Amino acid sequence: MPTYDLHAALSKLDRDIRDKLAHHGFSPERLERFAATLAESGTQTAETRRDARNRVASAEPPRPGEIEDAPRDDAAARALGLDALREGKLAFCVMAGGMATRMGGVVTALVEDAAEMPFLDVRLHENALASKRAGRPVPLWIMTSAATDEAIRAALKERDAPPHVRTFVQDLSLRLTERGELFTDAQGKPSTYATGHGDLPDALLRSGLLAEHVRAGGEYVWITNVDNLGATLDDTLLGFFARSGKELMVEVTDKLENDRGGIPVHAAGALQVLEEFRLPKGFDASQVTVFNTNTFLVRARPLLESKLEWTFFEVQKKVDGKTAVQFERLLQELTRVMTTVYLRVPRAGSGARFLPVKDPDELERRRPEIKAVLDARLR
Repeated sequence: MPTYDLHAALSKLDRDIRDKLAHHGFSPERLERFAATLAESGTQTAETRRDARNRVASAEPPRPGEIEDAPRDDAAARALGLDALREGKLAFCVMAGGMATRMGGVVTALVEDAAEMPFLDVRLHENALASKRAGRPVPLWIMTSAATDEAIRAALKERDAPPHVRTFVQDLSLRLTERGELFTDAQGKPSTYATGHGDLPDALLRSGLLAEHVRAGGEYVWITNVDNLGATLDDTLLGFFARSGKELMVEVTDKLENDRGGIPVHAAGALQVLEEFRLPKGFDASQVTVFNTNTFLVRARPLLESKLEWTFFEVQKKVDGKTAVQFERLLQELTRVMTTVYLRVPRAGSGARFLPVKDPDELERRRPEIKAVLDARLR
């Protein structure tokens, strides 16, 4: 039986899909390397192979004092943060990419929240208030994907968004079979997917936005999910981070029953955020009482100059009733290489900074909380 040639298969793709992939940062060489590891796995089970690739060898919970509480009444930090805002040092970035599947096929950024406005409009309104407070435009960057870019750009045009509101696209790749061959969908076509929010630094570099920000004197980038309506710009937290001297701030919050997400643990010489699928088997995640909200404040120049060799994690998906393999990366891997401060933020009350909305049912449950937070914030 002839050996499968992925390189040849990629070269035979239709021109339109090749152009689309190229526009979204696709690396054929990277995919071929991933495919080779699948083809060479031999008698290894898929689970064994994934564990070897994804899991760390050992992990320990954070030590006392390593998770700090968010400051509340710190006038000096608030003044420092407001000065940074007025001096144009901050850009705010929301992640609005992915495959647009969680909200019933509607692009999440365009779903209406409890204030009866789409998430995107909340972010635009927040930005207008921040820009007014700063006395200058605060750059607002929106990371889109192949599945969300057209709709979001059309919505921004319809709303006549100001020029400091910019979009950039995350990566796109192709799914593989468990043997390392191109996976095809029910129509016999190659199956594409967005490769995770860890795309953000590379996508920002491609866009030129980060370099432009640094050249203009920008020092910080605040990053959060478009659907976490609790996470917004806060002068006190900005000042706290500026004063910390750290390269990265991670917002964590107290875990409740059934919460799942990345947690801070000591692994490979650093206190870093790891998803549960990366933890050693047998590690009791419940001993860590906080988890990552996927909101980060990062210094712009270290992000621009980072030489991080990203880890792509193997993930198994069911697509059209068949098993597909895709490789994804996670933004929290920045915690492995950057000096990091972990800040516990509230998830209840009008000052809540963690109000995720992952599906229509959760949106309905959270409407009262979201309304209270937005009523307080958008005045």
